[in-house]
Amino acid sequence: MPDLRVTVSQRQEVVARAAGCCEYCRSQSQFATQAFSVEHIVPRSRGGQTAPENLALACQGCNAHKHAKTSALDPVTREAAPLYHPREQLWHQHFRWSSDFTLLLGITPTGRATVEALKLNREGLIAMRQVLYARGLHPPRMPGPRP
Repeated sequence: MPDLRVTVSQRQEVVARAAGCCEYCRSQSQFATQAFSVEHIVPRSRGGQTAPENLALACQGCNAHKHAKTSALDPVTREAAPLYHPREQLWHQHFRWSSDFTLLLGITPTGRATVEALKLNREGLIAMRQVLYARGLHPPRMPGPRP
């Protein structure tokens, strides 16, 4: 039977790949009050494996709101859309920051469904983004393609 636990080396790989940021809301772990989790993008309950291509770094808020979801309602089309998959999709193709960098805006059905389902504009996140932006610490620099 395969081991379902995330190993220390897998956790290190996920944290490094995400540059210490939640792969959904882009919160920075260095400013978080709770430890981030390595989450299964496709939940184990839906057949997801404990493998690098199915693991993402998530803040506690995003992890809790996502739970076992893999899709949600797009508020514009009112149709089901798959949630953002950090290993298969590029973040900047589904999201952008508002002009003041405090809100995450979904720009595709997947982006909008993810913003709503994971509540990516929670009150505390907006406040933290405002403070960090004023200090020149937001938005975070992320590896890979940038908008």
